[in-house]
Amino acid sequence: MCGIWALFGSDECLAIQFSNAMRIAHRGPDAFRFENVDGFTCCCFGFHRLAIVDQLCGMQPLRVRKLPYLWLCYNGEIYNHQTLKNRFEFNHETKVDGEILLHLYDRFGIEKMASLLDGVFAFILLDVANRKVFLGRDTYGVRPMFKLITDNGFLAVCSEAKGLTTLNHTMDTDPPITPFPPGHFEVFNLKMNGKVESVHLDRFHTCTSEPKHVIFDSVGTLASGYDLETVKGNIRILFENAVRKRLMSHRRIGCLLSGGLDSSLVAATLMKLAKEEDIKYKIQTFSIGAEDSPDILAARKVAAHIGSEHHEVNFTPEEGIKAVDKVIYHLETYDITTIRASVGMYLVSEHIRAKTDSVVIFSGEGSDELTQGYIYFHKAPSPDAAAEDSVRLLKELYLFDVLRADRTTAAHGLELRVPFLDHRFTAYYLSLPPEMRVPKDGVEKHLLRDAFKGLNLIPDDILWRRKEAFSDGMTSMKKSWYSSLQDHLESEVNDMQLENATKTFPYNPPRTKEAFYYRQVFEKHFPGRAEWLSHYWMPRWIKATDPSARTLSIYKPDKATKADKLNADDQPKSVGFC
Repeated sequence: MCGIWALFGSDECLAIQFSNAMRIAHRGPDAFRFENVDGFTCCCFGFHRLAIVDQLCGMQPLRVRKLPYLWLCYNGEIYNHQTLKNRFEFNHETKVDGEILLHLYDRFGIEKMASLLDGVFAFILLDVANRKVFLGRDTYGVRPMFKLITDNGFLAVCSEAKGLTTLNHTMDTDPPITPFPPGHFEVFNLKMNGKVESVHLDRFHTCTSEPKHVIFDSVGTLASGYDLETVKGNIRILFENAVRKRLMSHRRIGCLLSGGLDSSLVAATLMKLAKEEDIKYKIQTFSIGAEDSPDILAARKVAAHIGSEHHEVNFTPEEGIKAVDKVIYHLETYDITTIRASVGMYLVSEHIRAKTDSVVIFSGEGSDELTQGYIYFHKAPSPDAAAEDSVRLLKELYLFDVLRADRTTAAHGLELRVPFLDHRFTAYYLSLPPEMRVPKDGVEKHLLRDAFKGLNLIPDDILWRRKEAFSDGMTSMKKSWYSSLQDHLESEVNDMQLENATKTFPYNPPRTKEAFYYRQVFEKHFPGRAEWLSHYWMPRWIKATDPSARTLSIYKPDKATKADKLNADDQPKSVGFC
């Protein structure tokens, strides 16, 4: 996790623009560098480093003696960098995983370079010899990147939008700041005055296609066919491989653990592989919630089962309400469910940074979108419709769950790793017949659960635990976090303000007092930037006025687990969905 920032053709003195780069200092607390580009007085790079791999030689912009005309500033982890180095016999000058980008680009060009990277990344690559600037971002946008470009060719790039909002420029109105599209690369011509011209924007990978780097994957060829046992075996192989490759780190590894299916599978697999790889320290797991919250109780049970060093962070609605303003500033969004879920993740990340030495943090993001984990999937009109919506959700992750996970951890200088969004794992899962992936017998994510049945990796009642949104599961069943928030905000927003919401905020107008309050806070920090959110996250195929699962008519408390409801021949029965 790092913070990248670059200007090409700045309309203002770089020393004046420099303060904008400091707005993302939280992303890289270990070191900072600001460097002008030789021969281009109006071009520069800024880099905030969180040292994870090669702590000695990892500063950026990264340059190597063999390729002096290339400048690289990137944020991410390239899990197959050693494999690619050996396969193509590159001579590296550092141990930094990102150095592989320089050698791949030099030999193959930008498109093949990007397609061979197994990892998460956002990069800015400058080729001064050919006067080209390249931008690129991983398939799901796990690593963020925003760009601003003016009418006269001034290009600015940053990990977070806040590093671009107050740049000086010559336009009469503020130019748009847009998220760089995941799975794409863009090519710019660099003029002698430092200005740029975009000449090509293209996609190098989509989530439904098998990635080109598969041919170098250590797993090799999978068993073919769609019989259930073959599929379940392949799921286990690819998931374990996804976790294993993400062990790459010189810093201590930990894991967020809500006690739900996804984080429990990640934590348990992480513990298993840490022992196999002979990691010398015990993996730390972290949960947050009220004392009687479902998540705290479930996480405690999982931690005891897998033998992790478990940490619990007490959560109260009062603490959450106090954190909302800071959370919205870091998120750069006003989406309702994103903010609700981010508060807990922000607070547990704050605890991790202050109280422990874990820096690389595993988490379960991406599973709900990939494996149809949201309970509204029970209402999908057909397996094909459910499959299409799964792909839609994955393509929008960078606006919602991935955004939340990145910003709440980066706010405290932590690096997030998300094995459920492994390129090969997701491509395989999405290639399965739609009928295999839908909820079955009243249980969402049935195929994923079934793949790990009978292994004792996690307790059975956790394996079959009902989907609970993070923002719901961390508070008491008596009164959820969203209810506490709404009660508090009744006094913050009056009825007249809500009635006039469509006039006050004509774009994405808020429909509730809670949404109105979030929008107010967002506008305070980022006035006139409402277009950063294209739409609110909401369930489909069911009448919903709120994104919380607990408000849906098909939601019922998880009074009995799947394990408690197995019949004599071990086949699952309904757990209460209609």
